[in-house]
Amino acid sequence: MHRHFFRFFFLGFLLLGCSVKPIQAPSKQIDKLATLIYGLDSHVPRQESFYLSRDIFQKTKSLTKEFELTSPPIWHNFLVNIGMRKKGLCFDWSDALYLYLNKRNYPHYAFHLVGANIGEYFSEHNALVIIPKGGKIEKGIIIDPWRNSGKLYFSKVKDDKAYVWSHRTDRGCP
Repeated sequence: MHRHFFRFFFLGFLLLGCSVKPIQAPSKQIDKLATLIYGLDSHVPRQESFYLSRDIFQKTKSLTKEFELTSPPIWHNFLVNIGMRKKGLCFDWSDALYLYLNKRNYPHYAFHLVGANIGEYFSEHNALVIIPKGGKIEKGIIIDPWRNSGKLYFSKVKDDKAYVWSHRTDRGCP
């Protein structure tokens, strides 16, 4: 009897998942990221930093819908790996943001793919870094919408204590 209950419960949980509604970014968060981006190089027009921040939040919102995101991230990964979701692994997020932002007009900023624990099946993680053109990745800003299930995580690379990041030149990122 208990075995049937657990099978039913697991199957129901598997099929329903915990879907995530796209989060409308509060203007405070957009401003906070814009300030952080502007702090990379004060010679860059402040307005460009704001537009970049707004674009990142808007794209994160649209990817949350596109990926049919569920929470927590590890659960979503499971659904992708068994074929119940098409995309939404960490590299899907970083790649989508990388491609999107490179098509936009941000003449003062460069975007790079980074990874942590590269090659480790259960702990590898990928994200995006923003740097001023000619800047160093170590001084950039991590953009990671996967980590908190579509709620954008961002910080200076050096302040991100959860991961040790390295440049992913192996993924087509110069």
